[in-house]
Amino acid sequence: MALATRSSATSSGEGGDSLYRAVIETAVDAIVVIDHDGAIRSVNQAAERLFGYAAGDLIGHNVRRLMPAPYAAEHDGYLANYLSTGNKRVIGIGREVAGQRQDGSVFPMELSVGEARDGGKPIFVGIIRDITRRKAAELALRESEHQSRSLAAIVESSDDAIIGNTLEGVVTSWNKAAERIFGYTAEEMIGQSILCLAVPGHSDDLMDILRRIKRSERVEHYETTRRHKTGNHIDVSLSVSPIYDSEGRLVGASKVARDITAAKVAEASLKKAETRLQEMNAELLHASRLSVMGQMASTMAHELNQPLTAVTNYLEAGRHLISLGTAGPARIADLMNKAVAQAQRAGEVIRQLRQFVSKGETERQIHSLNQLVEETMALALVGARQSGVRVSLELDPDLPPVLVDPVQIQQVMLNLVRNALEAMEAVDHRELMILTRVNDRTVEASVADTGTGISPELADRLFQPFVTTKKTGMGLGLSICREIAEAHHGHLTAAARPSGGTIFSLTLPRAREDDAV
Repeated sequence: MALATRSSATSSGEGGDSLYRAVIETAVDAIVVIDHDGAIRSVNQAAERLFGYAAGDLIGHNVRRLMPAPYAAEHDGYLANYLSTGNKRVIGIGREVAGQRQDGSVFPMELSVGEARDGGKPIFVGIIRDITRRKAAELALRESEHQSRSLAAIVESSDDAIIGNTLEGVVTSWNKAAERIFGYTAEEMIGQSILCLAVPGHSDDLMDILRRIKRSERVEHYETTRRHKTGNHIDVSLSVSPIYDSEGRLVGASKVARDITAAKVAEASLKKAETRLQEMNAELLHASRLSVMGQMASTMAHELNQPLTAVTNYLEAGRHLISLGTAGPARIADLMNKAVAQAQRAGEVIRQLRQFVSKGETERQIHSLNQLVEETMALALVGARQSGVRVSLELDPDLPPVLVDPVQIQQVMLNLVRNALEAMEAVDHRELMILTRVNDRTVEASVADTGTGISPELADRLFQPFVTTKKTGMGLGLSICREIAEAHHGHLTAAARPSGGTIFSLTLPRAREDDAV
């Protein structure tokens, strides 16, 4: 009998054949009938749609046409083996195999094969269902399960506490790190309010976080304090995100809490160490200034002795003239004015000396570099004239201001000038040149001398600590000067002068307009 109208067989019963054709053609699954040689005898419309062939392109052809390699080559062997031995590989058994469409694409299908007889010879009916979507769904499910297992493993192995809770604050999940950080087990916390972690009297931030989550907001890197089971306080950094269900409804919050207690302690220790370092640096700068003053003690005493001696002489002369009664008021007033001027001169030297060696804290202010250089010279050039040093001062009148610590910048200039004076002690021609100039974005103060210069072996190490050419020096002066320059975002350099001697240059950035605010 015929198995389908899309067949090479004929029908013997019109009514039964019509019913059979209706059933076959309306079937959702593809139906393919082959004979004992593997030739296709019948296909339904579902089979045409599934494989992309018209019935006429299949009927009479071997069913291998619908199979990809290597199944196509193996099919005839399976069929021959069954016919000769009766060993069933597919018959009566549903199994997953691969099919191939006319366009060459391969897809997974579920195949069930039944056996019938036609004229005493076996024929085989294959019912085929495309399971592409089912396989994709199964794959997606496996991947989802894998991701879930991976996520669960990550959550459990995380060093951060990962906590889930409802919008009302009821804990729904609690990982191992949460147990370690807060001291509560998962059994103790799940089903309980997250508010039990609040520091007594300070639960407002927890409630605020819940309110923000209800507005679908995120909370990132929020540092706060929570309570351990023992009652101890823990510093934590929180990141909180909303949780949505499969339909996009907001259902809860996920918290990631990192214990930063040790980091906070380390941060406090670091700040304390930085403060101490700043104090030690200030001590070092102060000691350096005192060291310079110690080296200048004899010449400083001479510089003060001159005006004080003059004061004494003027006063003695005035007293003598008054006792003789030979001088008028104008002469006495002149002597008094000269004594006052010399006393003021001594007082100015002492004022500048006290300011320089002062240990008090200073702050950066807008200053004229020219003014700082001029004020420094009063101390730096003490005794220079007695040593036969010729001093020239060339200050750019258009020099823009700088933002500096005035005492520290004067310390640099004083060191440079005193070093220059000492470098010229062994030469006959002694000339000291102090100049300032403006560059593109910086201002520069230079100290040039005609001394012996810098030896090549010291040139590369000149600004390193404990490098010195002085018999009694510690080698910290230039190192401290460079540190001061760099702390002011500037730099200090040294170069040989072509005509002999050395030039040191202190370069500082111009003050910005907002520095004056």
